[in-house]
Amino acid sequence: MRYHVPEKLRADLSLPATQHGNALPWVPSPLKGVERRFLERDGAEIARATSFVRYAPNSRFSAHVHALGEEFLVLSGVFSDERGDYAEGCYLRNPPGSSHAPHTAEGCEIFVKLRQMPLGERHHLLVQTHDLTLAPTGAAGVSQARLFESDSGECVAIESLAAHCQWKDRAAHHGEEILVLEGTLECNERSYGAHSWLRFPAGKSADLATQAGCRYWVKRGHL
Repeated sequence: MRYHVPEKLRADLSLPATQHGNALPWVPSPLKGVERRFLERDGAEIARATSFVRYAPNSRFSAHVHALGEEFLVLSGVFSDERGDYAEGCYLRNPPGSSHAPHTAEGCEIFVKLRQMPLGERHHLLVQTHDLTLAPTGAAGVSQARLFESDSGECVAIESLAAHCQWKDRAAHHGEEILVLEGTLECNERSYGAHSWLRFPAGKSADLATQAGCRYWVKRGHL
């Protein structure tokens, strides 16, 4: 089956970007049973990329090395490799130089970022986000559980906004990226449901709000 991989897609990290993920088509990968929805990409088949990836039941991806690392969040089903099985809600970081051969028995969907880690990162990380307790932050109606922090200032977290929350005057000095997991997030007079993706470049930010509450994955300080 023929497939098309865009070599440049929202690749300028100095520009804001948004995408309703569920509105994108599924594009076949080189391997049977594995499909992708592209959010951002800079390169051909080997690329700095942010995507949704869907594995059909009993499908697998060939063994490969993460030259510049990989991180992903399991959105549904169970993703597996030689290190274990990862159910919905698992957040993993595979550092530069690591390798694996992914597969799944029941099928799964993941949100994945490739080739976006510093070479100095050395450790695997696994966090089951469903086991975390989100704690209040200094902003009214905003709760958070941190998944990862680096010495360089990168921070990855799960956050929730309570119903009728309005989070204004936010700062994103080194960039911010959001994936909506549950509920509806309002930003710049637009609404973003589950699997919506938003990117704000360094020095830019936007007010966030919600009517009924929402929960999202967020990465800051990496742009």
